[in-house]
Amino acid sequence: MAYLLMFITLLHLFTLAVLFIATMEKSWWVLDNTESSDLWYNCRFDNETKTWLCTSSRETEWLQAIQALMVLSLVFSSVSFLIFLGQLFTMSKGGLFYLTGVCQAFAGLTTFTGTLIYTLHAKEILQDSKELSLGHFGYCFILAWVCVPLLLWSGIMYIYLRKRE
Repeated sequence: MAYLLMFITLLHLFTLAVLFIATMEKSWWVLDNTESSDLWYNCRFDNETKTWLCTSSRETEWLQAIQALMVLSLVFSSVSFLIFLGQLFTMSKGGLFYLTGVCQAFAGLTTFTGTLIYTLHAKEILQDSKELSLGHFGYCFILAWVCVPLLLWSGIMYIYLRKRE
């Protein structure tokens, strides 16, 4: 049981870190490694100065929804971890971590919804980019999709986890 507890704790911390990277990094959409777009900025690489020049993304309703869902997912996952720590030290023997599991499952569902919206509405969100057909989804987008099953799985594991001595 101690190994399961360590595993689920490390899984939670791992998914929280990956979710943070997926939300904050600048690679949801990439154009020829010279331009990238994320939830917050559109960046392009300047060959003369060898730096990235970034401007704020054009705010659309879809992008605002994705931003809100991804931040909400981070909040749910963080709160879930804090609740887990609180329950770990205060819950009586034999208790189940229902609240922790539900919060973690909500984090997975909000991440799923945000990445699904980005998948379906990328053209409307990125309409200012030059040629969308030349671009592809970046690693942060893929990390967000990887987080979905991990968050849902850890939420289910929390629901079935019992506190033992």
